Amino acid sequence: MQSECYTHQWVDAMVDVFIFTDAIVTSSILALLTIGLTLTYLTTRVPNFAHGSFGTVGIYVGLVVTEVYGLNVYLGLIPGFFVGGLVAVAQYVLFLRPMTRRNASIATLMVATIAFDIFLIAVLNIFADYLQSLHVTARGFYLTHLDFTLFGFKGLIFVAPIMVVGVVLGLYLLLNKTKFGIAMKATIENPPLAGTVGINTDLVYIISWFLAGGTAGLTGAVISLWYIGNPDVGSSFFLISIFAAAVLGGVYNIYGAIIGGFVVGIASSVIIDVLALSIGTWIIPYQPIIPLIAMIITLLIAPNGITGVNLGELKKKIGREKNAADS
Repeated sequence: MQSECYTHQWVDAMVDVFIFTDAIVTSSILALLTIGLTLTYLTTRVPNFAHGSFGTVGIYVGLVVTEVYGLNVYLGLIPGFFVGGLVAVAQYVLFLRPMTRRNASIATLMVATIAFDIFLIAVLNIFADYLQSLHVTARGFYLTHLDFTLFGFKGLIFVAPIMVVGVVLGLYLLLNKTKFGIAMKATIENPPLAGTVGINTDLVYIISWFLAGGTAGLTGAVISLWYIGNPDVGSSFFLISIFAAAVLGGVYNIYGAIIGGFVVGIASSVIIDVLALSIGTWIIPYQPIIPLIAMIITLLIAPNGITGVNLGELKKKIGREKNAADS
């Protein structure tokens, strides 16, 4: 009887550890992906529906690095960053910039990003077929077995939060301690005025898109250490969560993207894990509903996100409502 009690306690402890580690990895990955989406929206005001597929590009870079060249999976971080960045620049230079110069509306630009996403998924499918011809499993694959172990835990549990800290620190230094950061802030605030004082706004946009795509590609290089790899996983699984995190944190604040990423990531992973253990694993495919609900609630209550809430004004509003209720 006592041994059965210890067994149950051990099982419960392992379940808690799994939920905790899954929340850490999921929220870290989502925060990294959301930073890139917010960065592109800040500069060009275009909601990029192809952003999730930038992460998928990184997934396949990681697959090539490990399964084709036989290298350590974490060596895919650097090429994942550059390839993801180049894909993002290609989208901006070849599609969005020409359309913007023709005064295309935001709705038209949004449709263009969806079209580019469809095109990118098609290219990734073709590339996956090519890898299959090389006897590399390129659909429905995991690279979990290639991760290192530390203190009995998968290495990504430690690496993912470190990546978030590294990216945030790098962006902070770039935006606040360099001339490019000053130029980017000026371009965000007033592009025409920035151009008149000699700032190359087009170069600022290109670098911003490169950083956004690079961050997504960097993240994608390690995604398959935790999630399944497929040509459409960025759009079908991550995209809703990315937009929900950006809306929750505030689409005009890069640091808000980190907050939104962690809140949505932790909430969705913990809730779905608890539900899967309680009512069955059939609930797992419905995980995207959770960030979708979070996005709807945020738009209804705080349209500008968490970072857009004026706490002083909120306190006054609560005080007025309380006084009205008392009277």
